[in-house]
Parts: sequence; structure tokens; C-alpha cells
Amino acid sequence: MKNLALIAIGGNSLIKDELHKDVASQYEAICETAVHIADIIENGYNVVITHGNGPQVGFLLRRSEIAQAVEGLHPIPLVSCGADSQGALGYQIQQAMDNEFRKRRMDKIAVSLVTQVVVDRNDPAFEKPAKPIGSFYGDDVVQTMRTAHPDWVMVNDSGRGWRRVVASPEPQEILETRVVQHLMEKEYCVVAAGGGGIPVFRDEKGFIKGVDAVVDKDFASGLLASSIGADTLIISTGVPKVYVDYGKPSQKPLDQVTAAELKRYAAEGQFAPGSMLPKIEAVIRFMERGGRKALITNPESLRDAVLGKNGTHVVSGRANAI
Repeated sequence: MKNLALIAIGGNSLIKDELHKDVASQYEAICETAVHIADIIENGYNVVITHGNGPQVGFLLRRSEIAQAVEGLHPIPLVSCGADSQGALGYQIQQAMDNEFRKRRMDKIAVSLVTQVVVDRNDPAFEKPAKPIGSFYGDDVVQTMRTAHPDWVMVNDSGRGWRRVVASPEPQEILETRVVQHLMEKEYCVVAAGGGGIPVFRDEKGFIKGVDAVVDKDFASGLLASSIGADTLIISTGVPKVYVDYGKPSQKPLDQVTAAELKRYAAEGQFAPGSMLPKIEAVIRFMERGGRKALITNPESLRDAVLGKNGTHVVSGRANAI
């Protein structure tokens, strides 16, 4: 399929500020992003959408904790929270895209797919959990939480309080790849691999089992893009372009860059871990697996970026190749 693009939107981008964290406000943000994605489709692209779910999983975990403490209800495992948020956000994105298609009289239908991602149960990440999730806890309650959840690993997160950390293993395989491809061939707009996908592993008999972990959304998006043969990987973030020397007087935007140059910048420590670095690494992996092009920009610049008027364009070979 020609002009196939995978667009990854962040879970944090759906929450504008502390006053707009409710479900209705998140849906409004999704509707705004849907406008920009529909613009890309009108420009001749077939699109698969992925999304983050970090804040949303945190909300679900906190509700589970409160329900358990107040009413004695059973706790919800992290892997189930990931699945729940994947379904809820997928529903909202699907609905927003369908409504946008209807406004434009486009003969297009969106469909969201609950997606599982295979990880290695022996991945070193399980030995050293490092991905913060859920609520912040003060010194006065952290011991209570440790007693209630002896299997949790708790760390002090940059002086802001204590948080649970979990494993973030490497994605190995998107189980529903063939389903995504089939739906794309039927010209559906597919929403898949939400939140990096639901992490699962194969046991000694080859059966699939869920595991409490968080797969990086950008890594999973890049893997899915490669698996379905996407021409372009588009990662939506909070800035219109990637910068080197970010926040310094020497700050410089990257308009067009090769994967090799990005790799060098990353080795120099130009990109913040847990922020821009995973996006850069996901793009490099996609390009090294044979991807034609990648874009990094913010939601409102998506259309202009696809038209070459904004965003950071990552290409193979020399930076002035196109």
C-alpha cells in the first residue's frame, strides 16, 4: 500500500493542563488532533494511528487504589489498566475520526484494535524496573503503600514524591500485525498499539500471558510501522521541531537530518531521556529497518509537516537528499 503513514500521538498531549484532565477535556483534545490527521488523509495518505496512555493508566491505578482502600474492592493489575485505557482512548479516537470524516463527506471509517505486544520475559528491564507510573506519594504514606503492595518497587521521583516504577521491556512483535494490514487493505483508518500495546509473553508451551509492564509507545509504534511496511513514521510531540542545544542560547532547530546524524546527536546527549530521546531512538530504529522517512512535530503542525513546511524530517542518506 502506497503512502502509508503511522502517526503516533502522545497520551500527555491529550491533557492540556491541570484543569483539563477529565474525560470530556481529553476528548476535546482528541477531536482537535483528529482534524490534523484528517488533513493528512485528504492529502493522499493511508493512516494508522497509535497513541500513548501514561496519564490515563495512572488515573486508573489511582481509582483502583481508592476503591480497594474505601470499599475493599479487588485491585486492578497494571496489564489490565493498560488494556482498559487502550479500549477507552481507542473508542474516543475512533469516534473523533469518524465524526471528522462525516464533516468532510469522506468515505472512510475508523476502527480501534485491542493490540498485544510480545516482550521477552527474560528482558533485563524486569530485573531493574525504571518506568514511573501512577500517583506521587509523600513520605508519610509510602511505607503504607509498600506494606499493602510488597511486590511494588518505589523510588523517589526527582524530589516530587515517591512513585511506583515498573519494567519497560523492548517490544519484540505486534501480535495483531496481520489484522492491521487486512484492515488497511480494506481502507479503514486503524487505531492500534495504544499505550505501546498490552505487554504479553509466550510461556514454555507457546501460550500468551499478560505481564505487568509498560512498553514504550514510540518503540512499539516504530515496530508496528516497520511490520506493516509503512513509508513514513510520524511522531507527534509537544514541539514543532526537534532542537539541538535545547534551552540554550545556541539552540538550533533540525529541519532535515539523516538517521546517522540523529544517532550522533543522541550519543552526544542532546536529547532528554524519558522525553525526546525515546522518540529519536524509535525513529532511528524505523529508518534502520528500511523506513523511507520519519517526521517529528506537534499535532497542529502535522499537515504542514507532511507538506514539507514544518517539522523535523528524518531521511536516509545525505540530509539534502530531498
